[in-house]
Amino acid sequence: MLRLIHTRLRVQTGFTMIELLVVLLIIGILAAIAIPTFLTQKSKAIDASAKSQVRTAETAAETYDVDHNGYKGMSVGELQTIEPTLKEETTTKLVKAEEKAGGYLLESESVQTKNTFSIERTAGGQFVRKCSTETTGGCPAGGKW
Repeated sequence: MLRLIHTRLRVQTGFTMIELLVVLLIIGILAAIAIPTFLTQKSKAIDASAKSQVRTAETAAETYDVDHNGYKGMSVGELQTIEPTLKEETTTKLVKAEEKAGGYLLESESVQTKNTFSIERTAGGQFVRKCSTETTGGCPAGGKW
């Protein structure tokens, strides 16, 4: 038994330099694929915050309509009074809230990516959701989310 252990200790095995270089090459290729994918997901997450804010503003606008019997006089400040979370401007900023032909237009901007997301309610009650930069971050092709 001791002889077997002694023999194993004397034999030295390990990886060759070529094997190590191949492993490093494979890790480099995987990193080159993963990093750009991660960066696009990060900008989508940042833009999701702006989408969430404009949806919250939509709820506040409907509350404003009930309280004031219409959207006349609606502004960013009025909506922030109704919903205090709309005052948060570290990641997103509510830039527009106005009456528009019997409906309203709300717009939120992502501070980091500068992408804007809007919700417009038409006089007929339909909702149109648009974004400023197609195929960038959280804005899909076609410019509608």
